[in-house]
Formats: sequence, C-alpha cells, structure tokens
Amino acid sequence: MTNLPLSPNIATLLPRRPSRTEAEEAVRTLIAWSGDNPARPGLEKTPQRVADAFGEYFVGYGQDALAELAGGFEEPSGYSDMVLLKDISFESHCEHHIAPFFGTAHVAYMPSTRVAGLSRIARVVDIFARRLQTQEALTSQIAAAIEEGLQAKGVAVMMSARHHCMAARSVHQTRVATVTFRFLGEFERDAALRDRFMAAVRG
Repeated sequence: MTNLPLSPNIATLLPRRPSRTEAEEAVRTLIAWSGDNPARPGLEKTPQRVADAFGEYFVGYGQDALAELAGGFEEPSGYSDMVLLKDISFESHCEHHIAPFFGTAHVAYMPSTRVAGLSRIARVVDIFARRLQTQEALTSQIAAAIEEGLQAKGVAVMMSARHHCMAARSVHQTRVATVTFRFLGEFERDAALRDRFMAAVRG
C-alpha cells in the first residue's frame, strides 16, 4: 500500500472488504495464536475493541485529501512568500508490523493564486497518517497532495517520528528519531529557499 493514489476508494483496493464479524474473528485467531484464550474474561471483548480501534486508526482510507484542500481556498491578497506550519502532531501505523509511529510534521508551501485555511493543512497530514504507511511514503503523499490541491509553486515537508517497531522489537532502540524530507517545485530548485525552510523549522 506504499504507493496508494492520493484519494483511494477502499472498494477499488480490495476484491471484497471483510465484514465486521470476520474482522473480530481474525482478532480472536491472533489472540489464540499468541498463546492466550480469547474467551477468558479479560479478553472476551477485545475483538470488538480492536475492530473499533482499527476504525479510528485507519479512518483516512475513507477521506479525500484533495477534497479537503478544495474546500478551503482563500485569496492570498498579494502574499507570495512561504507559508509554514510547524510542529503538526501525527500518529500513524507502519505497514510492515502495524506498529504505531508518531511525531511531528513541518509543512511549507509557496502559494500561487490561492491559500488554504491553516487547519486544512493539518487535516491533510492526518488523512494520510491514518492509513498503513511507511514514513517515506507518508512524507511524499502529503507533499504531492498539497502541490496538486493548492496548485502551489513549491512544497516542503519534513517529518520526525519514533517508531514502535524499533523500540519494542528487533533492535530495541527507544530513542531513535527518523527524519524524512520531500521538496517539490521551488523548494527543490532553490537551495536558499530550502535553507530558509530548515532554519525556520529549527529556529
């Protein structure tokens, strides 16, 4: 699912979406495979809770980032410099282990004829984060959506996250942060503009 289109319809991604009952049964199977009894009192309602949680974690599959941006255009009133949103919190799940990763996103764009309401940029981050992801793909998808949705002259995205799959298994590194970047348009072509973005983020 790394290269999902910007606004996927889940019906086109699956031959048949499993029912809620099938999803809960799959959780019971995993509990039993792990070595516990899914029928014991402490676990009896876990399948329903997990299905509810997955509905929250992955709500982004039913949301359209481009539609979110299209609904919030405003005239820039002559403003043509960088617009930067710093420290947007996000939570996502890695597509390899369905383990959480979370951190902050810094998103900038150079407007052309229109700008977006600031909350809509944060919602775009959240829409893509609430899907099974790699951080690299997540960074690229956010940048591409903002470039297309705002017809921006340039886009810069920097994301820093800690991954539970590194902290709780494998190498057990609890303090490692992964940082990814995506520069499009003027940010890709203009080193001085990239430097301004990085200085603003770090300042």
